[in-house]
Amino acid sequence: MTQLSNLAVRDIETLIHPYTNLATHREAGPLVLERGKGIYVYDSEGKEYIEGLAGLWCTALGYGNEELVEAAAKQMRELAYTHLFAGKSHDPAIELAEKLKELVPGHPSKVLFCSSGSEANDQQVKIAWYHANAIGKPQKKKIISRIRAYHGVTVAAGSLTGLPPVHQDFDLPIKNILHTDCPHYYRYGQPGESEEEFSSRMAANLEALIEREGPDTIAAFIAEPIMGAGGVVMPPKGYFEKIQAVLAKHDIRFISDEVICGFGRTGEWFGAQTFGIEPNSVSMAKAITSAYMPLGAITIEEEVYQAMLDESRKLGSFAHGYTYTAHPVSAAVALKTIEIYERTRIVDHVKAMAPVFEGRFKRLADHPLVGEVRAKGLIGAAELVADKTSKAPFNPKSAVGAKMVGFLQQNGVIARAVAGDNVALCPPLIITESEINEMFDRYEKALELTAAWIKKEGITAAS
Repeated sequence: MTQLSNLAVRDIETLIHPYTNLATHREAGPLVLERGKGIYVYDSEGKEYIEGLAGLWCTALGYGNEELVEAAAKQMRELAYTHLFAGKSHDPAIELAEKLKELVPGHPSKVLFCSSGSEANDQQVKIAWYHANAIGKPQKKKIISRIRAYHGVTVAAGSLTGLPPVHQDFDLPIKNILHTDCPHYYRYGQPGESEEEFSSRMAANLEALIEREGPDTIAAFIAEPIMGAGGVVMPPKGYFEKIQAVLAKHDIRFISDEVICGFGRTGEWFGAQTFGIEPNSVSMAKAITSAYMPLGAITIEEEVYQAMLDESRKLGSFAHGYTYTAHPVSAAVALKTIEIYERTRIVDHVKAMAPVFEGRFKRLADHPLVGEVRAKGLIGAAELVADKTSKAPFNPKSAVGAKMVGFLQQNGVIARAVAGDNVALCPPLIITESEINEMFDRYEKALELTAAWIKKEGITAAS
């Protein structure tokens, strides 16, 4: 049994860790990180790691950015806190909302802030329901998400999420949340079916769901441009074009969840621009502050805003908001983050690095363990399989993806296994070509160690 440090014991006796096997954690203990610089973080023993997932898909500018530190300190000195309740405001919130209206796709009229991506998508549900009541269509409340989608873990956002562990024993999903197909062509395409044909089938299934439920009961459809925690699933050819045609036909709003894809990750400012999505509303968080401060937001289109105005006149108040809505320090850090993105031309940098990143993933495709590689911009994953020909996955109890993540950590890369055995990378956007190659060299070594472990342990496919 591993001898745990005093710090690890204190952790075990005081903290609940999200997305962690709490029983196993009592034996293994935590990886305690103490500092970071650039794309690297360092643990309590001084060991260096490439932060290959940018924390949780979020530290776009890496670690130790003094401009962001100073922006926070400056705002704390001037006005550490105020709120937006009862008509109060502050410069950073106003300026940030103006900037987001310039950058965000669609036709945003207003911005509603919060503190996280989960809260952003929770707000999307509430606003959709509020809007339906405001326009005299109280039956138009259902929201369609997708199987394997990830939209957060609050009660409403967790219901939108299409991953069983988020629902199990939490009594989710709540009513009025529906799920349509996961558009993963590699996993769910039929024999002989082209990507375009697969996308057409996905759109037809969505339309069948809408017609079965009744179009007049459907308020919105929500989708990530790239499904993140669901396995880094890329949209198949023609998918969003066909989906949007169905939604337009039935007067259903499109919500683009840009919590992971927003602010340059895919090689455009937003994933919607990469994949030809024309959203009614956008959810954002994570890279909006490079994760240096908690902040989330959604955009509100003019039609919805006008309905909110009418309700406010009728009810006397728009009774929604948080203590930390548009927190001035978070807003100031977001403004500086966006300024740095623009000044350093971060989107152009991602475009320049993408061929290197995507190319190194493609090199993994011939490995016996790798069924499919998927990458766009600076986000990607390799899907590990027991048999390349049949695409048979490993027995989930073997936790092959998690084992590879352990080997990666041993070799100085922090990564994450998502939706089973998809081992994802999503490094800080500031990563250089040499750093990308260093990260993938370590990734390849971990892959070989995983293959050797599978052979030694006799790990087999799911029955």
